[in-house]
Amino acid sequence: MRRLATSVIVLFALVAQAAFASPVSQKTILVYGDSLSAAYGLEIQQGWVSLLQEKLDQTKSDWKVVNLSISGETTAGGLSRLPAALKEHRPELMLLQLGANDGMRGTPLTSVSNNLEQMIQQAQTEDVDVLLFEMMIPPNYGPVYTRKFTRIFHDLGKEYTVSVVPFFLDGVAGHPKLNQPDGIHPVAKAQPMIFNNVWPHIKTAME
Repeated sequence: MRRLATSVIVLFALVAQAAFASPVSQKTILVYGDSLSAAYGLEIQQGWVSLLQEKLDQTKSDWKVVNLSISGETTAGGLSRLPAALKEHRPELMLLQLGANDGMRGTPLTSVSNNLEQMIQQAQTEDVDVLLFEMMIPPNYGPVYTRKFTRIFHDLGKEYTVSVVPFFLDGVAGHPKLNQPDGIHPVAKAQPMIFNNVWPHIKTAME
């Protein structure tokens, strides 16, 4: 009887310990982009960022996704918001997907580069790993501008030892059936393709 009572007490203690144990803290992926990551024109759950969270949930990962992407966002706007975003969410990994709107507006390349550079610096100062998304734009401003624009991302990647995700709309951009009538924003059925383009790079960055 005494042995049974002792066993009950031990069992109760273990249950109580489990009940009051601190939950496993989740690591945060901050998605910091524009309409291409904000599910523009779609239900939010259809976007590639939501597919990323679904993948993490399926694999019982200890990572969560915070999506602060805003339609129409520029590198200047992203730079102004970043300090507060880093302070509030304290991410371990940031997916930096900005620059397309700058390029389509013909923003001076030095401004685009400087803004991206400062965002990378701010993140690294807070010990946040960065995945920099290579962006491409239509050749509206001539081959010299478009070529130098894309070069920005690779130059910054080398300078700050940041991994660069190749153009994540590869296989989607330029295909009318995979884009909305504006010819810029992908439709729902293209989102899994976009996710498949970025997932290997994100998975590696999480390791």
